[in-house]
Amino acid sequence: MSYQNLIYEAELGLNLENPHEKSMLSEVINEISEREYREGRPLLSSLVQVKGQKNQGDNFFRMCERLGYGNWKELKKDSNFIEQQREACREFWSEQDNFDQYL
Repeated sequence: MSYQNLIYEAELGLNLENPHEKSMLSEVINEISEREYREGRPLLSSLVQVKGQKNQGDNFFRMCERLGYGNWKELKKDSNFIEQQREACREFWSEQDNFDQYL
């Protein structure tokens, strides 16, 4: 899912052309993932991609470094890392019990 799709689907009404609004959205997404991490759940922000990039932006990898996953630059180079995070997210949320309990 792209940032733009997230804005549209969640009816946030943000403008990604506005650097402040884009930064605000990124901060909120990171806060959600940090909370999910503390609760033992996978990083939801792994599913939100920056438009035009195959990978996440630097903010995602810096957040992962803060959470103890390793050096953000190394994580960004490791194509398996992001795929593992996305797969963990898909697996966790596809289990009906998890979906029922946390949403």
